[in-house]
Amino acid sequence: MPWPSAQRSLIVIVALIAGGLAVVAWQAEEHARFKQAAEQALINRGRDITSTLGVVVRSQRRFGLVVSKERIESSLQDMIRPEELESIAILGATGETIASAGQPVDLSPEVLRTRAVLWRDHSLTIMNLMDLGPSGTDDGSRPPAAIVVADERMSRAFRPSASRRQNDSRLASADTPAVAAPADPSARPLFSRPSWMSKEEYDTVIQKQGVHSLVIALSTDQMTRAVQGDLLLRSLVSLLAMGGAVVSSMAWRNMAKTTELQIRLVKAGETNAHLKEMNFAAAGLAHETRNPLNLIRGLAQMIAMQAEAPPKLKEHASTIIEEADRVTVQLNEFINYSKPREAHLAPVEVRRLVADVARTLVPDIEEKQIQLVQPESPLVIAADEQLLRQALFNLLLNAVQAVAPGGRVAIRLQATPDAPEATLEIADDGPGVPPAECQNIFKPYMTMRPGGVGLGLAIVQQIAAAHHWEIACAANEPRGALFRLSHLKVSAPAA
Repeated sequence: MPWPSAQRSLIVIVALIAGGLAVVAWQAEEHARFKQAAEQALINRGRDITSTLGVVVRSQRRFGLVVSKERIESSLQDMIRPEELESIAILGATGETIASAGQPVDLSPEVLRTRAVLWRDHSLTIMNLMDLGPSGTDDGSRPPAAIVVADERMSRAFRPSASRRQNDSRLASADTPAVAAPADPSARPLFSRPSWMSKEEYDTVIQKQGVHSLVIALSTDQMTRAVQGDLLLRSLVSLLAMGGAVVSSMAWRNMAKTTELQIRLVKAGETNAHLKEMNFAAAGLAHETRNPLNLIRGLAQMIAMQAEAPPKLKEHASTIIEEADRVTVQLNEFINYSKPREAHLAPVEVRRLVADVARTLVPDIEEKQIQLVQPESPLVIAADEQLLRQALFNLLLNAVQAVAPGGRVAIRLQATPDAPEATLEIADDGPGVPPAECQNIFKPYMTMRPGGVGLGLAIVQQIAAAHHWEIACAANEPRGALFRLSHLKVSAPAA
C-alpha cells in the first residue's frame, strides 16, 4: 500500500535533517580527535624537550659531579623560544628551584602534585625526571651524579687537583671523610668536603643541590590556533551540511506542494469544465422551463379574469399565478448565477452608480421609511459597471429587506491612504448575521430570509472574484450586519 504524499514528504524531510545532523556529529567527533592529537603532540614535544635538556645538563657536568649554575642557565636560556618554550626550571629532590631560564615557572602545589602534565589557559606545564646517568652504588654511599652549585667559590672548591687525581689514598682524612672510590675502574674520582664547609653544610648541599627533575612551560597558542582553525573549518562543513539539508527539505516540500497543486489544478480544471457543461445544460433547461411557466401563468390569469368563473376556481387560479411567479424568479436568479463572470474594466464613478441603484429601490425604501446614507466623496475605480451595479443592487436590496421599518442603511466609500485601493461598505441595523454563518452566507441557496432564493450573495461573490476583490461579512456596531468589498482599484483621483 503506497504511503500518502504528506507522510512520504515527512519521511524524506526527516531523512535529510538526520543526514545533516549525522554530518555535524561526525565533524564534532573528528574535531575532538584532532584536538586530542594536537594536545598529545604538544605533550610529546615537551617530553622530547625534557630529554634534550637532560642531555644538555649531562654535557655541562665537570668531572661527573659539578655543574656550574651560570653555565647551565646560559645553555637553558639559549633554548627558550617564546612562541614555543616559555620557561625551564631544574628542581632538586626536595622540589626547590636550582636553575631556571625564561619566565618564572609556576611551582604551586598543584603543579608539584600532578608531577606530569598540567594544562592552563595559554600554557602547558610538564614535569619530567632527568636521566643523568649512574648516580652511585646501590647503598647510596655516593652523592648524586650532578650538582648545580650556587656560587663560584663552591664551584672552585669542588674542582679536584692533579695530585688528588693521581693519589686516591689522600682523599680520606679523620676530620674530612672521603667518599669511597667507585667500583668501576673507569669512573672518575669523587670529591671530598671543602675545608671551609662543615659536614652538615656539605650534606645539605648534596641533598638540596642534587638535580632531580625538570619543569618546562610550553606555549599553547600555536596549538590553540590550529584547533580553532580546525573547528572553524568543521563548523563551516557542518553549517553547509545543515544548510544543504534544510534547503533540500524546503525544496522537496515545495516540489511536493507544487506537484500536489498541479494535480489539484488538473482535477479542478476537469471539475470546472464539467460544472460549466452542467451549468450550461441547467441554464438551458431553466430557460426552456420559463416558456411553459409563462403559458401556465397566462392561462391562470385568463381563468381568474372570467366573471362567470366560480370563486373557488378563481382562488386556485390566483395560487397558480403566485407559484408561477415564484418559480420564475428562482429560474431567473439561477440563470443569472450560472452565467460566466468576465469583468471588462473601465473607469466607474462609484458615488453616481450608488445613487442610480438607490433610485431603483426608492419604493421599498419609502414604504419602510428607511434612512439611507450615501457616500459624499466622489471616487473613480476600475470595474465592470454592469457587474458592479448588480452587486450593489443585491447588497442594498438585502439590507433594505433586513432592516425593520424606520431602520438605517449606510453606504460608505473610503480610499486606502497607503495604496491606490478603496473599500466599499454597506451596513444596516437589522438582525445581523451570526458569526458562525458569515462564511456560509455566500454559498448558493444559503439564505436567512423566509422566501429568499439564496443566490444574491453568491452572485456578489462571483462578481468580486471576477474583479479580484474580497467580499466579507462582519457584525455592524452596535447592531446589524456589514458587507465589505475591499481591494477596489482606484482608477483616477476624485474629481
